[in-house]
Amino acid sequence: MYSYRGKPLAAWVLGSLGDADERFIVSDRPYSFGVPVYPDLYPGSSLGGLHAALLHATQSWVALAACDLPFLTADYWDELLKRREGARAVVVTGPDGHHEPLAVLYHKSLSGLAERQLRASDLEIQAFVGAAPARLVPWRELGVAEKTFVNANCFSDLP
Repeated sequence: MYSYRGKPLAAWVLGSLGDADERFIVSDRPYSFGVPVYPDLYPGSSLGGLHAALLHATQSWVALAACDLPFLTADYWDELLKRREGARAVVVTGPDGHHEPLAVLYHKSLSGLAERQLRASDLEIQAFVGAAPARLVPWRELGVAEKTFVNANCFSDLP
């Protein structure tokens, strides 16, 4: 796992969720960040990770964050929480116009939809977002920096 400014990327993401009532990691690898780690029931896709998170969560809403988004902040999550009324997912439309399905609030009630899609061998999380009753929020409405959505798949992606 990559590090940024001396901390693993996952530590940055977990830090952005510091005020959450519950924090855990879904992974098939062990991690030692002081939070529980749960395995995927359908390994090999982001949708499988989301499904596992929805099943393990004890809270109604799950803040799903990819481990390679080090610029998420508590303010980002607070802004999404303000927009959840009447929706089952709160999804940001990123700077490039695409949905960001891995920095999202999902309601726990979507676990059945995720499982049906996984059983149908449809692993596309974008398709899941399209099927879920989601509120789409343009990123500019959140008042966050564009770098919030930097997906650090390699060192060259980091500023």
